[in-house]
Amino acid sequence: MTLRVALEVENQLTTQYRDGIYITSRGFLISFYVSFLNGKQKFTDVVFDNIKHNMFRFGARSFFIARNFSTKLDEIGNLVKKSRVVVFMKGVPEEPRCGFSNAVVQILKMHGVTYDAHDVLKDEELRQGIKNFSNWPTIPQVFINGDFVGGCDILLEMHKNGELIEELKKAGITSVLLEKQDSSQNDAKKSKE
Repeated sequence: MTLRVALEVENQLTTQYRDGIYITSRGFLISFYVSFLNGKQKFTDVVFDNIKHNMFRFGARSFFIARNFSTKLDEIGNLVKKSRVVVFMKGVPEEPRCGFSNAVVQILKMHGVTYDAHDVLKDEELRQGIKNFSNWPTIPQVFINGDFVGGCDILLEMHKNGELIEELKKAGITSVLLEKQDSSQNDAKKSKE
């Protein structure tokens, strides 16, 4: 289905990502879903230039009614500071809904890290907002002490090279892997004596 978008946006559409979701030439994501309001077509949740809009179509003409999108970004800013470790993922830790989210859960579990998790599949605004907030295109996203650390690949690399233990230390979190390592070193010293 081809949807006519307001003129100021239409000339910037470059790629249809999937039905109703477009990526503009300036890299902004536009998403909308068709519904009806008072018998008129309404395209809701249009995100453009970090501003949330309502887009209505009357006949062949479309236009936007702007709503401030920065509120969601402010909420995200508060969420990433709420806990020492925060993960934005697909699903929940008990039931991840993608392999990358599951990998992040398993890595944090190995380190014994307690964290806040937010399911982006339940909230499209959150899903797009976190990508804008961190300027990172993929999910999951991990924040430590309010700072964006990265996604699955970066967290896995940090885990492998020991940087994650150091990053957790900076946040006042002792990895259980470090405790196990210290314990086994102490056991080795005792057996030599």
